[in-house]
This record gives sequence, structure tokens and C-alpha cells, in this order.
Amino acid sequence: MIKTTSSSPDSGTEPRLGKSKVQQLSLPLAIIAGAIILSFMIHGSGAEFALDFPLNISSEIEGTVDDGIDWIVVTFGDAFDTVSDLIKVVLGKLRDFLVWIPWPIMMVLVFLLAWNIASLRIAILSVVGLIVLAIVNLWVPTMVTLAIMIVSVFMSIAAGVPIGVMAARNDMVNKIIQPILDTMQTMPSFVYLVPGIMLFGLGNVGAVFATILYSIPPCIRLTNLGIRQVDAYVVEAGRSFGSSNMQLLLKIQIPMAIPTIMAGVNQTVMMALAMSTIAAMVGAGGLGIEVLRAMGQLREGEAVIAGCAIVILAIIIDRISQGYVKNRNI
Repeated sequence: MIKTTSSSPDSGTEPRLGKSKVQQLSLPLAIIAGAIILSFMIHGSGAEFALDFPLNISSEIEGTVDDGIDWIVVTFGDAFDTVSDLIKVVLGKLRDFLVWIPWPIMMVLVFLLAWNIASLRIAILSVVGLIVLAIVNLWVPTMVTLAIMIVSVFMSIAAGVPIGVMAARNDMVNKIIQPILDTMQTMPSFVYLVPGIMLFGLGNVGAVFATILYSIPPCIRLTNLGIRQVDAYVVEAGRSFGSSNMQLLLKIQIPMAIPTIMAGVNQTVMMALAMSTIAAMVGAGGLGIEVLRAMGQLREGEAVIAGCAIVILAIIIDRISQGYVKNRNI
């Protein structure tokens, strides 16, 4: 009896499981087959109403967007010109300064900076990377790219950290910016060149603006995340000692969120470097224009060398910034 009762559930369970799986797959397959059959029938009957969508409002949307952009340019043209002139001056002075510094002094500065922030090993590897960039005749383009990146990253951090703080302290702001950040992070990188060209024209300023738009989302997201992850008991303890909201932010929340915020800064730097080649299409100089020019002239070897130079520069900055976070946590 025991043998009979124990075997009967097993023998009845397996067919039921198999049958349920077949039933789960049969409905989607039937829907797909029906859609294919209906598609053949529509194409065979020549029903144009089902082949071309009857409504097309793209021209109206394009006209509205064009009118809006024209209004912005005409209304705020002086403000854009002022910002453009300021960025040109700052970027030009920084670029000339970095190019003016002799390469031995620059390498010593990078070595000391990396050693102090990260470690001796990273300092040595950073100098080796700079030597590689110098011996392939890309020292000046590297300094130009570094200048563009410094300006872009500084402006991204200056805007991204306060926005992230506001999102962390206000749920309504967080709900508003989340879909905006999702859109910015899923948008193709070439699209960011459009507002830069429309508002600032071709050149380094448009490239800087496009780089800021492309690289700012990680800074906002991780600043928001870092502050929200601060232990609520620590914040409550600060309140119990009479700390104001600003004191809580500056003395408790931001210091404890520094590792996460620095991770956002690191990602911002990496994305700014990734944008350098694309930004070269609107007139940005540096390593990006070297890659673009070599590809346009079908010089594969030169394009590979310039591309690897961007990778080396990204690795140097990444290792130094990660070393800062690691040593700070220790």
C-alpha cells in the first residue's frame, strides 16, 4: 500500500507539470502565428490604411521646435554669448597653461599627485602612461583634451552635486529629475551635439556643453544615492544635538556620502573622456580630433594609437580618483 500511494502522486505530477508548460507556450505561439497570418492577408489585399499610419504630425512638431529654438536664441542670445566668451577665455588660458608646462615638470607633478592621493605603484604607472603618450607624439593633444575635460567636469560637478543634494532632500524634486536622467542616459551620444551647436555654434564651447549634458547624470544620481544612504540614526543623532539642516548636510551627510559622490565624479570623468571623440565632430580639439582625422583619412594605425591614448588617459585619471576614495575609506 505504501508503495502504491507513494508512486501514484509522482506518476500524476509529471504529466501535469509538462502539460502546464505546453499550455503556457501555446498561447504566445498562437498569437505570433495569428499576427503573421493576418500580416500576409493585409499585404495580399493591398490595404494601404493598415500599411501606412493615417496621421503624421512630424512637420508640426518640427516647426514648433524650430520656433522655440529661434525664440530662445533671440531672447537669450546675449546671455549665451556671455557664457560662450567666458568659457572660451577660461578654456583657452587653461589649455595654453597646460601646453606651456614642460613635459618633465608635468610628469613630476602627476607622479607626486598620484603618490600623495593614491599610491606609489599608481604614481609610477601614471608616469609610464604619460611617457607612452609623449613618445607617440600626442603630448600636446593630450593636454588639450585634459583642458577640455577639466572645464567640462568642473562645470558638471558644480551643477550635478547641488542638484543631487536637492533630489536627496526633496522627494518631489527626485521624482521630477528621475525621468529626465533616464532620458539623458538612454539618449544616443550624438544627440547631445545638437543643443551645443544650436546655442553656442561650432567649436570648443559647443563641445563642452555637449560633454556636460552627457556626463552629468552619474554625478546627480550618485550624489542623491550617497546622501539617501546615510544612516538615519546618525542623522537623528545630529538633530538631537541641535544641528540645523545645513549643519546636518555639510558636517554629516556629505562627509559620509563622499565615497559614493566620488564614484559619481569618477563616472563623470570617464563619460567626459568618452565624449571627447564625438565632441571633435563639432570642433573640439585634442585627442578626439586626432582619432576623427585619422579615421577620415583611412589611417587605421594612427586612429588606433590616438584611441589608445584616450584609454591611457582615462585609466590614469580613474586609478588616481579610485585611490583617493580607497585611502579615504581606510
